[in-house]
This record gives sequence, structure tokens and C-alpha cells, in this order.
Amino acid sequence: MVRIISALILAVTATCAFAAEPLKLVDNPPDRHIVVRGDTLWGISGKFLKQPWRWPEIWRMNRDQIKNPHLIYPGDVVLLDTSDGSPRLRLGKGVGRGGSGKLQPQVYSEAVQQVIPSIPPNVIDPFISKPLVIEPGAHDGQPRIVATQEDRMVVGNGDEAFVTGIPDASIEKWNVFRPGKPLKDPETGAVIAHEAFFLGSARLVKPGEPASIRIVQAKQEIGRGDRLLPAPAPEIISYVPHRPEQEVSARVVSIYGGVNEGGANSVVALNRGKNNGLEIGHVLALFRNRASVNVDFDGRRTSTPIPEERYALAFVFRVFDGIAYALVVESSKSVIVGDSARNP
Repeated sequence: MVRIISALILAVTATCAFAAEPLKLVDNPPDRHIVVRGDTLWGISGKFLKQPWRWPEIWRMNRDQIKNPHLIYPGDVVLLDTSDGSPRLRLGKGVGRGGSGKLQPQVYSEAVQQVIPSIPPNVIDPFISKPLVIEPGAHDGQPRIVATQEDRMVVGNGDEAFVTGIPDASIEKWNVFRPGKPLKDPETGAVIAHEAFFLGSARLVKPGEPASIRIVQAKQEIGRGDRLLPAPAPEIISYVPHRPEQEVSARVVSIYGGVNEGGANSVVALNRGKNNGLEIGHVLALFRNRASVNVDFDGRRTSTPIPEERYALAFVFRVFDGIAYALVVESSKSVIVGDSARNP
């Protein structure tokens, strides 16, 4: 079956504040790269750039290209061009291009022909349509499970449950979640949100009070008291990395999954969101305050602050009013709660 799969790679303007900083190539960069399945724009640019998150610049993208998206497919040939003194990447002759080098949508007669994504989608896809946080007071009015089948304390795939508070019978698909621990701002101590643990998905079977639902997929055991949110429609988002235009000063609030430390490919929550100007695609650097601990001649421990260390990059992929979630893309050490996130 022929399928046409395309995605818009949203562009950043060439006149952004960071444009004045010259692009730096890696040592001995290749002159070309043949795109294969599994490549990402971040990864391809990393073969040429020391700062691969700046791939929109080396592709010379601008906002006009939002209307004429670049589509990059397996089989395309990416060429490094330094003829004008400033590096750029362009496409050469590739599979299905007819040698023209123009970026045109193409119909491929394979089962699925995937456009190359900007970052690894498998890492963040589970977080896109699932509830991550519930802002203060928001979960109080959400529908909740009040009863299960007569012979079950908990329910799983295919089981029936009964829910109160479903206001609209036209909504058929629901996500089931459980309010988790409060997320506190490390700077003020105020609760800015509650983590929402995704438990599974459900389908409305019969409206009413209570309404009847059927569990379609259970990631964990589901029981009385668990809450429901309408499942959003699938959304295709193209993530274009760019530096925030304003100064950002955030802190790591938590590491998703309840762990104490994270690393590359971990998802972290930050104590800044839409209200603070954060948006999808922002790249932030992670910093850690450090201190040198010594023992003096009297046997007392002393601590001397030393310059903070920049050790990771984080890519914002989902934002709420007062909190944002970011993927740790590169990290030289473990990420811990309380670390700073600022402009790279």
C-alpha cells in the first residue's frame, strides 16, 4: 500500500541572536553523508558540527521555509559546502530525487517511507499524548473510577470499570492516570504541579452516572480512585532546536520515573514553563554548582565553592503553564534534582 508520509521541519530565522556566533565544524568532517533509516537531523549534523543542535543554521533555514518544508528521506545524500567561507549542508542526488537536488515531496511505493526526524522520536513519543503533570487543583474535578467488576479489586486489559464525572458522552477515548508526588519549586518551595502517572487507556462503553468504561490497555494495575483525562488526538510535531531569545534560569524539579539520578535520554521536569517564555524546541544547558571538600589541620571538614560545571544539554519537548519537560540529549555525568538549566 502506497503511503505518503511527510512532516514539517519548522524553521528558525537566520537573524536570531545566536547567528553571530560562528558555526564550528568537527575535526576532519566528511564531505558527504548518505542518509539511512534511524538517522536524525541532530545526528546527521553532529557528523559535521561541534554543536549539532544548531542544525537549522547549517541548513540555512529561515521562516519562509515553513511554507515549503524540507523533506529528507533515507537514500538522500547530504553534502558539506564551504565554498563561501561559511559551512552549509545541502542535498545532492539521492534515491527518488531524479538528480535535481530539489527538496520535493515524493510518493514512495514502499510499505512505509519515513521522513528523517529531528531527534529520536521513540524516546519522547510516550510522553507526548500521555498526562505528565496535573497543575494545582486541576485533578479535583477530573472523572474518577468509583467501582470495578464485582470480583476484582483491580482491573486490567479488557476489564470493565465504573466512572463518575464524565460530562460528555461524545468523548470515547480516555487516559487513566494516578496523581503522584507534588513537584516543588527548588527556589520557593511552592507546589507547582503534581506528577501524573500514566496507567493505561480506556474506552467509554455506556454513558451515565456512573458511566461504564472498558480498559483498552493497562500499563499498571488500575483501581478505585484513579482518574481519567480525555485522550488527545494524535499530533505530529516537528522539533526544531533553537536557543531561547530571552534569558532562561530554571532548575531541575524531578527526573521522570521517580529516580534520584538521570543521564542521557532521561526526561526531566523544569520549574519554568509557558508563563516564563519556554517553548517546544528550546535547548538549554545543564549546570551543577560544585564545592571542594577538604579536612583542615584540626580535622574539621571545610567546603570551598568552585566554578560551576556545564555538563549536559536538554531539549524542551513539552510545556505547561509553570513547568516544562525536557529530554537530556547529551550528558557527561549524572543529572540530579536541583541542577540549573540556562541558555546554552
